[in-house]
Amino acid sequence: MTDSVRTTFHGFEQIPLHEYAERAYLDYSMYVVLDRALPFLGDGLKPVQRRIIYSMSELGLNAGSKPKKSARTVGDVIGKYHPHGDSACYEALVLMAQPFSYRYPLIEGQGNFGSSDDPKSFAAMRYTESKLTPIAEVLLGELAHGTVDWTPNFDGTLEEPSWMPARLPHLLLNGTTGIAVGMATDVPPHNLREVVSACVRLLDDPDATVRDLCEHVRGPDYPTNAEIITPAADLLQMYETGHGSVRARAVYEKDGANVVITALPHQASPGKVIEQIAMQMRAKKLPWLEDLRDESDHANPTRIVLVLRSNRVDIEPLMGHLFATTDLEKSFRVNFNVIGLDGKPQVKNLKMFLSEWLQFRTDTVTRRLKHRLERVERRLHLLEGLLIAYLNLDEVIRIIRTEDEPKPVLMSRFKLSDDQADYILETKLRQLARLEEMKIRTEQAELDDERTRLIGTLGSAAKLRKLVKDELLADAKKHGDARRSPLVARGAAQALSETELVPSEPMTVVVSEKGWVRAAKGHDVDPTTLNYREGDALLGSVRSRSSQQVAFLDSTGRAYSTLVHGLPSARGNGEPLTGRFSPQPGASFQALASGSADTRLVLATSHGYGFLTRFENLVSRNKAGKAMLSLTPGAKVLQPAPAQDVGQDLLVIATNVGHLLAFPAADVPELDKGKGNKLIEIPKNKLGTERVIAVALVSSGGSVCVKSGARTMTLKFADLDAYRGSRATRGSLLPRGWQKVEGLSVE
Repeated sequence: MTDSVRTTFHGFEQIPLHEYAERAYLDYSMYVVLDRALPFLGDGLKPVQRRIIYSMSELGLNAGSKPKKSARTVGDVIGKYHPHGDSACYEALVLMAQPFSYRYPLIEGQGNFGSSDDPKSFAAMRYTESKLTPIAEVLLGELAHGTVDWTPNFDGTLEEPSWMPARLPHLLLNGTTGIAVGMATDVPPHNLREVVSACVRLLDDPDATVRDLCEHVRGPDYPTNAEIITPAADLLQMYETGHGSVRARAVYEKDGANVVITALPHQASPGKVIEQIAMQMRAKKLPWLEDLRDESDHANPTRIVLVLRSNRVDIEPLMGHLFATTDLEKSFRVNFNVIGLDGKPQVKNLKMFLSEWLQFRTDTVTRRLKHRLERVERRLHLLEGLLIAYLNLDEVIRIIRTEDEPKPVLMSRFKLSDDQADYILETKLRQLARLEEMKIRTEQAELDDERTRLIGTLGSAAKLRKLVKDELLADAKKHGDARRSPLVARGAAQALSETELVPSEPMTVVVSEKGWVRAAKGHDVDPTTLNYREGDALLGSVRSRSSQQVAFLDSTGRAYSTLVHGLPSARGNGEPLTGRFSPQPGASFQALASGSADTRLVLATSHGYGFLTRFENLVSRNKAGKAMLSLTPGAKVLQPAPAQDVGQDLLVIATNVGHLLAFPAADVPELDKGKGNKLIEIPKNKLGTERVIAVALVSSGGSVCVKSGARTMTLKFADLDAYRGSRATRGSLLPRGWQKVEGLSVE
């Protein structure tokens, strides 16, 4: 429906629903953007904050006065200026009083106003008291000097200021966050002295670049002593574009055998940080820590003690891991999206921000000077009439006593203006009698001088600029302080891998025939002496370390791996590997291996095929494992043989019927996975009865033990010459009585 066909009835306009919804949503969006979520660049306040500050000044709650109940303030705010929820209003008041939330708090609170551990744990407003802080005078000091526009409140019975005549760029000092419709703002707090220094630089050199201004504003300054570790180049880019991020990191120090955290990033909860560290300790992911204590008190607001297990713990990687995995390091988004002097939201870089604020400040000072000039001129005008009355006091008294309408007579007789005549008539006789000509003329002279100065300042851009500059420096001297958040160049924190988090201790991993796994401390464990479940027995064992991975091979040739540290203790029966992994139905576990990533192993099958591979190829995060060995039908996976030096080691292969073959391990191909090459010849007609029973790698000076029944024969490295041959040959038969081989072991 178009405008031309709209109909009206009973004073109402009829419009399409979609058009009404679009208009209503747009109006709502603009309201949220301009009157709720985004701050005004001039005073840096949202409407609710502005109304709280103004109401408190109207209640006389200045820095030098006694505080009053916060409920009194909230009642005035929502009853006179802000008809919204009292809880939201009180929360805004509390936020401006929290020294851990505001860099320069505007309100001084008495009572429970929350803590950095739980900012929302403040007491109800009926229990707390509040008043303004001295720095709030920077916002309110010039309010009565004609510096702002006044608008009616929500019901039109009162007037409230449209903005505060801020003498400092408050938005940069305390920062703010807000989420509007389709846009948001995140302005971090800054140091007052640095911001004023940048303003002075811009007043002296309007052509200064953002890079020049960053010589003064070096970065945000949060209300905490945590370090800002964002590189200077990134901070410069943030100020040039108006958006980016800032990274803050906790501060710690060595205290004897302990590490003490003395400062946390802005808005980081000590309780949450302690919980995050404790969770890792319970999960055995922080073996370096023995205990964790919170020793924070009134004298030390942040003191978290990390008790180390020994003095040999390297603190740097430990803290780097905690920085990466807890709130000891936080990133803050930055978005300088504010409402400018034109009433429109815009993302501004640092120069745009400060230039526009200086324009706001210059306009405010100009309005203040003009307002003062008007008052001076009015006072001079009244004094001129008063001096005439004093010089003709008898005549003035006579006219007032005898005339029914003395005002027009006075105006006609002494050529007075309407204001002068009113002022004379309103002056009490006893005051008029005490007036002295010298006093009037002295005040006139002083006001004349002031008028001359005001006119001179208003007429000179240089003088006006100098006045703004001097006032900024005076406020910086009065309210400024040193930077709290040090700017420190730090590298990015890195979380340690799971293996790095575990202490390296000798362990022996044991697997039973039915696939139950456990780990015993030490390498002197005899797996045959352990207890096994009924009907179960030892399958194999491997020496490892708690910080290493252990891999398991199943009957299909797939490899699975897990951290040794996470295996159950050998004091019990362990746990089934099927609870950790998901092998194919019917598959059983047949071998295991462990070592460092570069450890070389010979993987072989009972049909005499195999290859060399690195242990890292057996590692898999997949519960279903990874394909490793390609098996011929009926073949089984043998226990992998670790190599000491592939170039020097001999590979020894034994079959169950006593054939033994030794050849250089370097002749074995190195693969990532597959079937491999033939290692020993087994005639096809004997594959059903003959099979490879074991493989072993023997280094120079070592020996191999051949197990046959209850007997063991030891073959030294030199003894293996009798069994040397080429890869894939038949090998030689062991002596009579040793031809039922059950296994090989290396000494």
